[in-house]
Amino acid sequence: MWSWLLWTVLGLVVLALAFFLAIVLVMRYKNPRGLALVRRFNRSFTNRRAMRHAGEPGSGYAVIRHVGRRSGKPYATPIGVSPAGDGFLVFLPYGADADWVRNIRAAGSAELVTDGRTHQVTPRVVDRAEALPHLSGGDRRVARLFRVTDYLVLQPAPAIAGGAG
Repeated sequence: MWSWLLWTVLGLVVLALAFFLAIVLVMRYKNPRGLALVRRFNRSFTNRRAMRHAGEPGSGYAVIRHVGRRSGKPYATPIGVSPAGDGFLVFLPYGADADWVRNIRAAGSAELVTDGRTHQVTPRVVDRAEALPHLSGGDRRVARLFRVTDYLVLQPAPAIAGGAG
């Protein structure tokens, strides 16, 4: 009598595991078609949900505000950041070619809102060796699982000296 329910639940569990495995393989091997699908899903669903509380105190997400390198249009993207010295470290699971990364690199700076504070930052892409000292054990496992090789360091932008005179 209950066997159909058991088989349905088991089928859903197997389907969820297969989906997770597919995501891991796409991210590990940087399959272009798979990455395009993941990016599209994240833009349409994950990012919209994350933006509700991104940048607020206690949120798991920060917001990076940047300007489109061709359009000049302002954008806000939710990202995960970790403290790294006087700056912040960001995983780049899609690589350094993600649109928001290209935008802030082209501009040379961006605005980062994290934990209720706003920071003017400058970007610098670094490799795994330079990022490792700033990663927790859990972050290292995630980076290894998804084979993350590129990281972004967001350093405080130098203050502009002088004023109107």
